[in-house]
Amino acid sequence: MCYAEDCIQMTEHQVYTVSTEIAGRTLTLEAGRFAEQADGAVTVRYGDTVLLATVVAAKEPREGIDFFPLTVDYEERMYSAGKIPGNFFKREGRPTTTAILTSRLTDRPLRPLFPKGYYNEVQVIITTFSIDMVNDPGPMAIIGASAALAISDIPFKGPVGAVQMTHLDGKVAANPPMSELERSRLDLVVAGTKDAVLMVEAGAYELTEDEMLEAVMQGHAVCKQLCELQEELVRLCGKPKREFVPPAVDTSLEETISAWMGKRLREAVRSKSKQEREERTAALKAEVVAHFSADEPEEELPTRIKDVSKAFEKLLKEEVRNAILDEGIRVDGRATTEIRPISVDVGVIPRVHGTGLFHRGQTQVLTVTTLGSPGEEQRLDDLGIETSKRYIHHYNFPPFSTGEAKRMGSPRRRDIGHGALAERSLYAVLPTLEEFPYTMRLVSEVLSSNGSSSMASVCGSSLSLMDAGVPIKRPVAGVAMGLITDPDGRWTVLTDIQGLEDALGDMDFKVAGTSEGITGLQMDIKTTGITYDIMRQAFAQARDGRLFILDKMNAVINSPRSELSPFAPRIITVQIPVEKIGALIGPGGKTIRSIIEATGAQIDVEDDGRVFIATSDGEAAQKALAMVEGLTREAKIGDVFLGKVVSIKPFGAFVSILPGKDGMVHISELSENRIENVEDVIQVGDEINVMVIDVDRVSGKISLSRRAVLTGESAEDRKAAGAAPRSREGGPPRDRGDFRGDRGEHRGDRGDRGDRPRPRRRD
Repeated sequence: MCYAEDCIQMTEHQVYTVSTEIAGRTLTLEAGRFAEQADGAVTVRYGDTVLLATVVAAKEPREGIDFFPLTVDYEERMYSAGKIPGNFFKREGRPTTTAILTSRLTDRPLRPLFPKGYYNEVQVIITTFSIDMVNDPGPMAIIGASAALAISDIPFKGPVGAVQMTHLDGKVAANPPMSELERSRLDLVVAGTKDAVLMVEAGAYELTEDEMLEAVMQGHAVCKQLCELQEELVRLCGKPKREFVPPAVDTSLEETISAWMGKRLREAVRSKSKQEREERTAALKAEVVAHFSADEPEEELPTRIKDVSKAFEKLLKEEVRNAILDEGIRVDGRATTEIRPISVDVGVIPRVHGTGLFHRGQTQVLTVTTLGSPGEEQRLDDLGIETSKRYIHHYNFPPFSTGEAKRMGSPRRRDIGHGALAERSLYAVLPTLEEFPYTMRLVSEVLSSNGSSSMASVCGSSLSLMDAGVPIKRPVAGVAMGLITDPDGRWTVLTDIQGLEDALGDMDFKVAGTSEGITGLQMDIKTTGITYDIMRQAFAQARDGRLFILDKMNAVINSPRSELSPFAPRIITVQIPVEKIGALIGPGGKTIRSIIEATGAQIDVEDDGRVFIATSDGEAAQKALAMVEGLTREAKIGDVFLGKVVSIKPFGAFVSILPGKDGMVHISELSENRIENVEDVIQVGDEINVMVIDVDRVSGKISLSRRAVLTGESAEDRKAAGAAPRSREGGPPRDRGDFRGDRGEHRGDRGDRGDRPRPRRRD
């Protein structure tokens, strides 16, 4: 029953659905079911991975800004993978690294497609509803955000498609299951419109430039198919776009300022030093602003200053771009393919495990390597299939690196993205855990920045790893390419761009790799796309630049050092039976903690029985190893131990060979010669070398021989000769079953046996 004042009129919502098949699986876009108050809302389903993408734009532009305020947030919901967050509050907190990188991945191809001069705040939110661990949600986030923008009334020149490409079994494949990425030579995300590629992000195992370009081209073909799918959804439910009139362009002020400055702007811009160039252009700008604002009424002065400043910045951009296109001259006088001066050094900081200092032009990066035990790997609490990683790269960009005084805070999205790019670029050359059982953390400190600090981080990291003695396959270097275009179709690719060329150019194309091929790739476009000819030229110039940089690096260090730093931990690896893991760890971890406390070594145990003992103290390492082996080692025939005599009986002695494990040395096995009394050759507390000559398969009782060690007799020799323990009288040996307990305590004389009942053995 419903009362009139409380009753809510429910209406049926029209749901619109379109689907297409990608890589043998159905991808579906749906609008109209969720988030009806958003300007655009679309769910993307691929397999059982489902995302909701929503977009909302402010009705009016934000006052006082001259940039486009777009924000993209990728919201991971742990319920989508059937997980409860691992933190104390049991709810999602700050974005994970994966979430931040996915937000950046989504932002990059969308941003160039909004009209110039559009300053309304736009917010894109992608929420994970379901993750099936088969279909990667990264490219789906781009598709969903594009579709939501396309059906909304927000001005947008999309749609955009996105696809993940791999190189499996010698062939390029689209959107493979996530588990297949482990054996792929390529992990590439391509995003683009129907006409051109907008964004590329890749990690690779030394692919050639031709192989990479082929993967990009095939990926773009899939993007076209996805754009057509979104256009079909727009035809079903798309809203008319809001009216947006770009601000009128008045070039008269620019022309007046240009005539007044004459050649002074060109002379200031072509200063080779960044500091000198910035000082001269800043001084000229201040002079221009003062001159062209002098007669302005006070109430209109702020607007006039802003207009004059914008006109000056536009003239600056045109001066830089025209000099390149018309004369082939860059602001610092280099040719278009020329790389700035490079200097390289390693081992520049004491006590750390490895350092690499890379200096290119006015960009300087110091990377420090720290080695740790496998147990120090990073635990991941996100929606990916990986739960941990043993190679970690962090990137810091302090304000002094650009000569600025700013607030220091937590890493920005840009810092996290640059660190991830450097990490991905070096992954292909790292040793496996079996080859090098260490956790590796690299930190790149940007000490000075004038373009391409992320690629300088790749170079510095490669140097640092080799200085630390990490056995990487080959050195890795990186270089950033730029692009200058004009409306007439002219274009020029620039090698090793600096900050001004990056800010005023049309492309940031970063390529990292070895002498054999590409290991990392990131491309962002500020225009509506580039052609394959431009991309092919960029790959060619990047290869030449990379090889040039590698030559400079190899002249200083061309292979990993043969020895680790004396301050780096040494790791001993020992294999124990899986069934012995519990004995080593102990109840509640008590046993392994006691070993760590007694030796100071870090001990990590893998599920397959591998035990890693890490410490820089060799004596402590051996002590820890002995304790681990003592708890987990099984005595086998032929093994030799240094044991301690714990008790003496008329027929022999009991010797402790492992913690909690004793064996009996019969009197006939104590010496090379016949003896009458055990005390004639050993005493309680003596340490003697003994060999295991028999292990009872039922009771586990161990028989030992000191004589075999003294004579150099092996277990095989004894077996071949049919040797057996001799009794005191020279007759057959006594029954080895006449002792009991883990410590091998004897029951006493034969006459004592009737004094108490024989304990029943329990299986």
